[in-house]
This record gives sequence, structure tokens and C-alpha cells, in this order.
Amino acid sequence: MKNKKVVVITGAAGGIGLATAKKFAENNFCIALSDIDRDGLIRAAEVLGEKYQADCLVCHGNLEDINYIENIVKQTLAEWDRIDVLINNAAWRTIETMRTISLENWKKTLQINLTAPAFLAKYVAAAMEEKRIAGVIINISSVMSQNAAGYSPAYIACKGGIESVTYELAALYGPAGIRVVAVCPGNIETNLSSDYKDGSGNNISEQLKDHMDDNTPLQRAGDPQEIANVCYWLSSDEASFITGTSILVDGGFLHNFNTYKMKKLQFPNEF
Repeated sequence: MKNKKVVVITGAAGGIGLATAKKFAENNFCIALSDIDRDGLIRAAEVLGEKYQADCLVCHGNLEDINYIENIVKQTLAEWDRIDVLINNAAWRTIETMRTISLENWKKTLQINLTAPAFLAKYVAAAMEEKRIAGVIINISSVMSQNAAGYSPAYIACKGGIESVTYELAALYGPAGIRVVAVCPGNIETNLSSDYKDGSGNNISEQLKDHMDDNTPLQRAGDPQEIANVCYWLSSDEASFITGTSILVDGGFLHNFNTYKMKKLQFPNEF
């Protein structure tokens, strides 16, 4: 197994993380799976083993704990003696404005979404340099880094921050052959997009989804597998000259001015 390439994926128990794990598994990678959801990790490892015969390492823990972050790298190296790719995917956030967010929620969001991926990248890059591996670090950002809604301030700060960290790390580690890229998903069908509520506590995720779909030129949400495909491609030699940048995977959402409902008001026969 030590000759196989190795990928570390955070937030791997579901959504984009699990889809990405499957993509790397079907391409013969060994996979270190990180998540706070122990049962989800165990199920993921079972699926990957049964369907793809993938060699998996379950790394359960909380990214708020810096010791856990270090241990992910230590356990992976102890198991396979190498790390070729890191996917910083795990995320946590609350839906509230700057008027109401607590310092506790602010700090937790920054720790999980910005500090943890930055330091995990630091430890992984050190291992890559030591073993002379021209590896790849991929940070999952969001279109929200550039298109804020006003009701998730810490999350928005983190996504802007992780893109800046991406550029910084690419400049630092580029001479060692290590590439660092941010991927910015748009509206993707995951559990993180299903907890929006109105002032009375009613779930309005479907209404928001409909609005997002109508504001997306491709007129639909993305599938986690579509993000996984981009992550795998970016980690491959086909993307060997791509580093220090952010890749939009949003169906055209960010650069579209308004919904198609509004466009049809103006041009009923053209949209």
C-alpha cells in the first residue's frame, strides 16, 4: 500500500467530502477520512472498502482541537508514510447576522473553517517537503466569499480568508512543487443548504433553493459529485500548472446579474 498515493479529506462523512472520497477511491488512492461524525466515518469507510476496495483510515475528531489536526497527519504517515493530496472540506457555520452572532460562534467558525485548514495544510506541506512529494492542497471555499448575503458573517470571513491563505501558501510552497488551489462551489445539494429558517422558525430552504436555481444560468443546483470531479482533476497531472488561484464551480451563478424570472419580464421571448 505504501506505493499508492494518499489523500486526506476533512468533512468526509457526507456531502462533498464523501463524494470526493469516492472519486479518489475509484482512482486507487488510499484515503484518510476526517470528520466529527464517527458513525458517518465508519459507514463511509465501509462503503469505500466494499465498492472500491479502497484502503481507508478513519480519523475521528474535532477540528477545534489543534492536537487532533496534528494527529490526522501523524496517523496518516504512520499508516502509509506519505500524503499526496489534502482536501480541506470540513465546514461549520450559523445562520445569523453580525447584529446577533456571539463571540463563541464567531471563534468556533473561524477555528473550524480557517485556522484548522491553514494548520492542516502547514503540517501536510511539511510532510510533503520532507518526503519530496510534489503534492496538492485543495481548500474548499464558496461563491459567498465574493457574494455575501448579510446573514453568515463569520463564515463569509472564513471563505474570503481561506482564498487568501490559498494564494499565500501557493507562493510559499510552489518552489517545492506543491500546488495550492481553492475551489469555490455555488449552490450545491448538501445538508449545509437545508437549514435555512424564517423569523418564525419555519424551514425556507426549498424557497431559497428555488431562488438560487433561478439565479443560476444552468437553472439547477450542483451535485457534490461535480465538486469531487473538479477536486480530483486539480490534483492530477492534467492540472500541473494550476496553483495560487480559485476555481469557480457554480453553474454561472456568481457572474449572473439577476434571476431568470426577472429576465423574462424584460425579454419574454429570449429567455
